[in-house]
Amino acid sequence: MDRLILVRHGDAERDSATGDDFDRRLSSRGCEESARMGETLAELGMIPDLALVSGAVRTRESWAAMSQAFPNAEARFEDPLYLAEAEVIRRLADAAGASARTVLVVGHNPGLQELAVRMMLEGGTSGGPVSRAQSGFPTGGAAVFLIDSAGRPHYDGLFYPRDRT
Repeated sequence: MDRLILVRHGDAERDSATGDDFDRRLSSRGCEESARMGETLAELGMIPDLALVSGAVRTRESWAAMSQAFPNAEARFEDPLYLAEAEVIRRLADAAGASARTVLVVGHNPGLQELAVRMMLEGGTSGGPVSRAQSGFPTGGAAVFLIDSAGRPHYDGLFYPRDRT
């Protein structure tokens, strides 16, 4: 894997028809956030070969909105990504990276935020980006890392939906 893109699902409804968190759908704002993030990443040339997507409804819908910008990306729906801790996300991404150059993960907080901050610190990032990621990782947000040949992450960008308004 040469690049890892961590994306938090778009804004979701507070409740689902079933009452189960797993079944919460995106709000209209969430659909727009996700589509815009896909467009932003594509415009910057950050195009995944493979997307690992939590099995939750809101992450699947986020990917559906984003995927319009990535017509050639393969998607795998991974139930273990649902509310996964940072270590689980990283392990799944690293495993997928054995066969893909750019891996995009669509998942949930707090695991995504924790992983983004850890990877920034591991890669020697300091100052503004770390502080920004520590203070919040909003719905529809993305953190991007280049991965060197030794598997070390290097900060490549932090993108939040409000940056494009």
